[in-house]
Amino acid sequence: MRRASALSDHTNDLPAADLDHLRLPDLEALRRPFSTHKPRILILYGSVRQVSYSRLLALEAKRLLEHFGAEVKVFDPSGLPLPDDAPVSHPRVQELRELSAWSEGQVWVSPERHGTLTGIMKAQIDWIPLSVGAVRPTQGKTLAVMQVSGGSQSFNAVNAMRLLGRWMRMITIPNQSSVAKAYQEFDSDGRMKPSSYYERVVDVCEELVKFTWLTRDISDYLTDRYSERREAAAKLEKRVSLKSI
Repeated sequence: MRRASALSDHTNDLPAADLDHLRLPDLEALRRPFSTHKPRILILYGSVRQVSYSRLLALEAKRLLEHFGAEVKVFDPSGLPLPDDAPVSHPRVQELRELSAWSEGQVWVSPERHGTLTGIMKAQIDWIPLSVGAVRPTQGKTLAVMQVSGGSQSFNAVNAMRLLGRWMRMITIPNQSSVAKAYQEFDSDGRMKPSSYYERVVDVCEELVKFTWLTRDISDYLTDRYSERREAAAKLEKRVSLKSI
């Protein structure tokens, strides 16, 4: 990779920048050949009720995502311990972490409770680590967010999940779904009825698959950061200095 000074005539305007680690966008790095395997999508939902509309919405999304060509797995949160109330070696925690590592994109579906996502939804996200050694397990993965409400339409839960997705360094797609009065939107077989809410769910699933195809092979380049390059170089320089003593 060439230094920014070799590619730009404006380096004199950036006296605070370290030009050895300041890079201009590399168009060729953004044009890598697409992988051919199906996009791998993990769905998490935030309720363990016997009649769970977030689970029904998650299963509806699964069908749509599979129609759009994805390989989909749904995690059942039943039996998942509270964060820090069990070791990470707990079988359900390991299952969740392995599924998250397997995935290239995720869908988070939560009921709205007390104006935000449920504790069950948050517990699943909290068990997914921000980092494992030098690896950030969710960085660069795509994310779609959906919520169900018992009353009028709200966006509190999806907004909260967007914030969490950003914190997990995920690529959260622009579209989202909020299903109001969810008890009216599913039939006796648990299938979602035709409606504008259903159409938005279709939009979200279609968009997620497109974004996953577009970004999964270049997510490492998209998330390569100037600050982290400088930090890594400083650590390497320190190790070399220590060895020379």
